[in-house]
This record gives sequence, C-alpha cells and structure tokens, in this order.
Amino acid sequence: MATISPEYTPRHDVPPSPPPVPPSATAEWTPDPGPAQPSLGELVQDASTHLSTLVRGEIELAKTEVTSAAKKGALGAAFFGAAAVVLVFSLVFLLIALAEGLVGLGLYRWLSYLIVWFLLVVIAGVAAMLGLRTVKRVRKPERTIETLKDSKQLLHRGPTT
Repeated sequence: MATISPEYTPRHDVPPSPPPVPPSATAEWTPDPGPAQPSLGELVQDASTHLSTLVRGEIELAKTEVTSAAKKGALGAAFFGAAAVVLVFSLVFLLIALAEGLVGLGLYRWLSYLIVWFLLVVIAGVAAMLGLRTVKRVRKPERTIETLKDSKQLLHRGPTT
C-alpha cells in the first residue's frame, strides 16, 4: 500500500508565466486573412444546389414512406379479403343450422330448407332494390362535361392572333 506524504512542497524549477501585455491604443483588430469570401453568384449557386439536394432527399423519403404504407395497406386488405371469404363460407353452415333447427321444431326437412331459401331470396330482393335506388341517384359529371366541351371548342378554334 502506497503512503501519501503529509507535507506538500511546491516545485520551484518551473519559471513563472510572463505578465499580460497591456492593449495598445493604436492596435486594431484585423480579420484572419483566410480564404477569400465567395461572391453572391457562388452563394446563390450553392444555395440552389443544397435546396435541390434537400428536395430530392425529401422526395425519396416520401416515396419510401408511401411505398411502405401502401404495402401495409395491401396486406391489411388481403387479410380483410381472407376474412370475408371465410365468413361467406361459414354462412353456409349457419343456413344449414337454421334449416335443421326448423326440422327440430317439427317441420318437414324439405319445408325447412325451402323456408331458408325463401328467406335468402327476400334478402337478395331487398339488396337489389337498394342497389337500384342508389344507382338511379348517380348523376353525370356535368362540370367535367362542360370543361371538356370548352376545351374541345378551344382546340377547334386554333391559335388566336
């Protein structure tokens, strides 16, 4: 174990630092004569280059983010599609169970399945009527047709001089 001396003796062999030089009234500050400052044209060109690089970088970032989001959205849509297919196939079993339940209530088997079929026909008829009513409400795109007519007239007139 090392022992520490209880007494501290300063070193006398280090020369003292020189006193600070008082500022002179005639001394002026001069800038460092480093590289020459760029001209206004060079500054504008540099700014344009940097802005162009920044915009390209932002576009690339947006492309990457949109691509990633589109892939995730497509995957989610595929899962929803798979769920819909499974639900449609399971509907068959629900309808069979409904018909067998009617048989269990004492109806003939053929009559039970006929009732389930009739129920499906009624549901399909209501859906068709709702679809037809919705399609009848669709209107033609009048503003687009008008602008296309105007564009056609301008093209047929040719340049005006």
